[in-house]
Amino acid sequence: MLARGRLIGLGVGPGDPELITLKALRLLRESPVVAYFVAKGKKGNAFGIIEDHLVPQQTLMPLVYPVTTEVLPAPLSYEQVISDFYDTASVDVAAHLDAGRDVAVICEGDPFFYGSYMYLHDRLAERYEAQVIPGVCSMLGGASVLGAPLVYRNQSLSVLSGVLPHDELKRRLADADAAVIMKLGRNFTKVRQVLEELGLASRALYVERATMANQKIVALNEVDPTSSPYFSLIIVPGERWQG
Repeated sequence: MLARGRLIGLGVGPGDPELITLKALRLLRESPVVAYFVAKGKKGNAFGIIEDHLVPQQTLMPLVYPVTTEVLPAPLSYEQVISDFYDTASVDVAAHLDAGRDVAVICEGDPFFYGSYMYLHDRLAERYEAQVIPGVCSMLGGASVLGAPLVYRNQSLSVLSGVLPHDELKRRLADADAAVIMKLGRNFTKVRQVLEELGLASRALYVERATMANQKIVALNEVDPTSSPYFSLIIVPGERWQG
C-alpha cells in the first residue's frame, strides 16, 4: 500500500528572505509539491520569499483566492465563498497526499498566527500526518525594524484585529499594557481615532510591509488612510522599565 504524503505547514517569515529558518528551508527543498496562497494575478509575498530556493523538479501548486477585499453582491457572503475555497483547496492538496507526495504549504510569517495554512490544517490534520514549522511573525518583524521592545517584565501583550468594532477595540486597548494591532487597511482611520481617544497615539508606531524590500515607516499622524495596506501594523509598546 502506498504511504501517504505529509502535510507540511512552512512559516517562511515576514518578508526578508534571510529570515526563513534552516528547518523550513530544508523541508521546502525536500518537498515534491509546494503549495502557496495567492491573489488573482499576483505572485504573492510568500512565494517571492522562497522562489530562489525552488528546483525545477518540484510541482508548484498555486491556491488562488476567489476574493480578497472586494465587496460581493448579495446574496454572496465573503465567509461562505472563502470557506468553500478552503474546502476545495484541501481536496486538491489531499489528492497529492493520497498519491504519496509531501506537500509543503508555505505561509508568510507563522502558519498558526493569522496564517492561511491553518484552514487547511483544520481540514486535513486529522487524516494525514501534519508537521508545522514556525516562522518569524509579522509583529516581531515590525518590532525589530521599529526598534520597539514590546513588553517589559510582567507586562502583558494584546494582539488585536483592526476589524474589531470601535467600542470593542477601545475597551481592549484601554486594558492593555502593550498592543499590536493587525489587519489595518481600510480600518486604519477607526484605529487611529481610538488611539487618539485613549491618549495612546504618541506611543503608537506604524510600519508597512515590515522587513520587505518596500518597507515603509511613517509617523502615525502622517499616514494616508486611503493607502494603508493590508500588510501594515501598529505597535503600542509597553511603558519602559529602567532595570
